[in-house]
Amino acid sequence: MIEKISSSESSSATKTNKKYGGWKAVPFILGNETFERLAVFGLLLNFMVYLTTQLHLNQVSASNVMNIWFGLTNFGPLLGAFISDAFFGRFRTIAFASFSSLLGMVLVFLTSWLPELHPPSCTAQELAKGECVKASNSQMGVVILGLCFLTIGSAGIRPCSIPFGVDQFDQTTEEGKKGMASYFNWYYTTFTLVLLVSQTLVIYVQTSISWKIGFAIPTVCMFLSIIMLFVGTRLYVYVKPEGSTFPGIGHVLVAAYRKRKLMLPIIEDKLDGVFYDPPLISASSGDSLPLKLPLTQQFRALNKAALIMEGDLNEDKSIVNKWRLTSIQQVEEVKCIARVLPILFTSIIPLIALLQQGTFNVTQALKMDRNLGPKFQVPAGSIGVISYITIALWLPFYDRILVPRLRKMTNQEGGITLLLRIGIGNVFSILSMVVAGLVEKLRRDSANSHQNPLGIAPISVFYLAPQLVLMGMCEAFSAIGLIEIFNREFPENMRSVGNSLFPFAFGCASYVSAIIVNIVHHVTGTHSHPDWLTNDINAGRIDYFYYIIAGLGVINLVYFIHVATRYQYKKIQVIDPLPQDMEMGSHKT
Repeated sequence: MIEKISSSESSSATKTNKKYGGWKAVPFILGNETFERLAVFGLLLNFMVYLTTQLHLNQVSASNVMNIWFGLTNFGPLLGAFISDAFFGRFRTIAFASFSSLLGMVLVFLTSWLPELHPPSCTAQELAKGECVKASNSQMGVVILGLCFLTIGSAGIRPCSIPFGVDQFDQTTEEGKKGMASYFNWYYTTFTLVLLVSQTLVIYVQTSISWKIGFAIPTVCMFLSIIMLFVGTRLYVYVKPEGSTFPGIGHVLVAAYRKRKLMLPIIEDKLDGVFYDPPLISASSGDSLPLKLPLTQQFRALNKAALIMEGDLNEDKSIVNKWRLTSIQQVEEVKCIARVLPILFTSIIPLIALLQQGTFNVTQALKMDRNLGPKFQVPAGSIGVISYITIALWLPFYDRILVPRLRKMTNQEGGITLLLRIGIGNVFSILSMVVAGLVEKLRRDSANSHQNPLGIAPISVFYLAPQLVLMGMCEAFSAIGLIEIFNREFPENMRSVGNSLFPFAFGCASYVSAIIVNIVHHVTGTHSHPDWLTNDINAGRIDYFYYIIAGLGVINLVYFIHVATRYQYKKIQVIDPLPQDMEMGSHKT
């Protein structure tokens, strides 16, 4: 919500001279992000197969490499957000990280090209018997070094890419707000198309033609990503770094704790001299910033950090001790984090449902009829494209047809509120797990009643389509809603931090999923029958595992509704900039 604060001489906020790139700049940003994601996912989606079939690692070692890499890649953006906000800004961080990713791509490509960097090839029979020569420590060292550079690249690109696109829109105008809502939808549409290409064409080239060519494609895409980024430099809006918010968070918490015994005034709205509320000045340019967070009543205890006491201010109105007094803006920035944390926690269970597309959905596909005609067999790892096709078809329809009609009825620039969008996605995640359980029972019963040496059920792999379509709808609603709320609910100087929360949530979901899998694996097995997640899925009960996730999803949905009904969206004040002849903390004579 945006409130306009006017001076006594004018009834409207003074317009700044800042020019926004808008949709003229966005195609270059989307092009950069599209090629970058095509490069990363072209490597990531099939890298487990490369580790086991080309470097000859066992399943446990390869899984450890993937899990550690995936975790670091998702948690790294928090550090990247700090560096971007405190030192380099978003464009420079993306540029530096892109070159790091390119270097990582080149190193991984070299491991598939140069004979010195990979072990001798062997037959499928030798691989199955464990007779192949494993990659040496030096060869694995080159691979790990390449993954480290890729992790550095992701740490810089992920928290900055979306905020850099959002920077191109003026969120104080209706046109800018609509542009931002549309940008999030088109961002995820291109993301989905990248996954479609990666899971089909790139995987096919890697597994059926050549790993060298298959890794050369992502490397070239990363190079093109850098080209696209620099082509649009004259059109971009560059938001200079205003300093990291992390030290300010500590200042607010400590100051509020020190003043915890003080009583707050009954009326806290615009009490001059009671709360510290200086003009919001850009640390980089010295200009007055037009957007400001007003004091709110939520988490009132934190307001004490901005309560002015005797000795808190110098004669020039500057703060004596930052650990005893903070501004209203700093207090409200901490509240922004406090507000979205419950939303972040409620996103973990739905994301666990989405993660099953790359694990047990693939295991199911391996034990189903994947033949399309007499000569073509659908790769088990590519069955997830059904989910991405759903997203690719739904989002343009939603953005161009449904949202304009909903906007007229609800007066919401996104058609519906962000929390409602996330809630709908959570419902789809529950339905996807219920359907997945029903389909798995059907597949298991069919396989056990028509036994064959390979344990393949005589039903089509496209029986998995309903659950994948529901997962796609979950992603289209919940994932995009999360990305948007993590960006919109933070002020401009905190968008990099907000954007890093989505991959952080994915990383948490990955580890929580691993914990649930291990618990189920160790608890459900007995001497008389194997555990639910045994290697022979025809003897296991993956359907029960899906129902557990669905049950957790129902509990999570109840908690989400509790959180959503009490959520207060961020408010913004549009204020007049300071006059040219005025300086903060000084008086002209």
